[in-house]
Amino acid sequence: MKRLRKTDDQADIDMTPMLDIVFIMLIFFIVTATFTKESGIDLSRPDNQEQKKQEEKKSIVVQISSTDAIYIDGRRIDLRAIRANVERMHAELPDAPVVILAETGAHNGTLVNVLDNARQAGVTNVSIASNQ
Repeated sequence: MKRLRKTDDQADIDMTPMLDIVFIMLIFFIVTATFTKESGIDLSRPDNQEQKKQEEKKSIVVQISSTDAIYIDGRRIDLRAIRANVERMHAELPDAPVVILAETGAHNGTLVNVLDNARQAGVTNVSIASNQ
């Protein structure tokens, strides 16, 4: 019986030239590709939930002028009526902080009285700012 021997003369497929061509094409496409950035403005429209959050972030503003006149919502308020007004506004906006805007020249006694009345109205988040 004759045995068939594999001969080295059989042709093998050489993949090296094909890989070279693939790499050359890849480099060609990377170099010739154009990377453009679209010019424009990214807009994010607020939805209703964000508007509600903005409404919740409103604060109760008490202004003290340099002549010690006290204003809440643009209305002049007597010192004795501050507590009632802050209580009413605090009932409408329970999480709203009280911001006291004192102009330069306002007396410290008026500022302390407004601060005490706001605390007596049940508001724990009270801050003081300078209105120049």
